Amino acid sequence: MLLPVTVAASQGIWMAAHSQGNRHRRTVLSTITQSHRLPARLRSFNFRLLRAMRSKLTALFLCACALPTLAREELNTVPTLDVPRYMGTWFEIAKLPNWFQRKCVRDTAARYSLQPDGRVQVLNRCRTEAGDTIEAIGTARQIGPATSAKLEVRFAPDWLSFLPAVWGDYWVIDLDDNYQLVAVGEPKREYLWVLSRQAQVEPQAYAALLTRLSRKGFDVQKLERTPHSPAGAAAAD
Repeated sequence: MLLPVTVAASQGIWMAAHSQGNRHRRTVLSTITQSHRLPARLRSFNFRLLRAMRSKLTALFLCACALPTLAREELNTVPTLDVPRYMGTWFEIAKLPNWFQRKCVRDTAARYSLQPDGRVQVLNRCRTEAGDTIEAIGTARQIGPATSAKLEVRFAPDWLSFLPAVWGDYWVIDLDDNYQLVAVGEPKREYLWVLSRQAQVEPQAYAALLTRLSRKGFDVQKLERTPHSPAGAAAAD
């Protein structure tokens, strides 16, 4: 925003000076000419002062540009994840809105199954406004050691699995000791899911989780709660 303001101000000054005629221009030129007659020591001091001011302004500008980056810390996951214990059914309690779940209105759940090759089969299911069931089958893989809480998930066909773009981050960023309530996100904080082993979660536990997620830099005010019907909960089990 600084550049347009400076240009507009310069244009306004030039137009004002121009409208006052040749007499004013002669005065300005005379002032500029006289400035070159200043003692050498004074001119040298002025130049040093201008350079110092320019350096300080540049430093302030760079610091201001870096503030948004410094304000957000790196997203941390839980220290360890027991993948076999994590398997099973999880009910979606809340999520940040996203385009690929735009048709899901209730009874959203995920079922994870460990495969012989160490990967995880992901079965996502939800109901639409019309009552239809939508299912999506994907694959998850662990990134790092066997206790890493960082995974990647894809729903693209197997023959596209070599493309990095088809894999999305699945980071377990909050998990209770009993593996009953979990928060899943990704480093950019654009996606977030709260999952539970039960279709309903205790209000106190949910509120405490939101507080922790807020401290991690998520806008929890944008979370959408996911309703569950008795029939939907039974079908997910």
